[in-house]
Amino acid sequence: MLRVRAQKSGHVVVLYLRGQIVVGDTDNLHRTVKEVSNASMLILDLARVSRIDAHGLGVLIELRNQLSAKGIELRLINVTKLVRQVLQITNLDSIFEGTTETHPFATEAEPATKREDSGEFVLVS
Repeated sequence: MLRVRAQKSGHVVVLYLRGQIVVGDTDNLHRTVKEVSNASMLILDLARVSRIDAHGLGVLIELRNQLSAKGIELRLINVTKLVRQVLQITNLDSIFEGTTETHPFATEAEPATKREDSGEFVLVS
């Protein structure tokens, strides 16, 4: 299941994604993006995305096109190695030119530690 958490600062909205961007799991992302208003930039933080499939890539392209038509810039940050490889293999890394490692507004917003025994991530307040 893909979880989406939004944070807004001025005209910038950051969506923190957690899980997989795959067929059957993107409704929550669509719904959240649809609710974004009065923004000039939407940032997708992919630090906790474990997998993306062809459908997920299509969703990213669709969202980029929809937002661009509204004058909203879409950026990807904290792209995991796996997702970055998929973007490179499909030549979609050139479409998402705004892809960066981090963004000043988005860093440190959702710290996490990894439980060594279970391998799961736990949010730290």
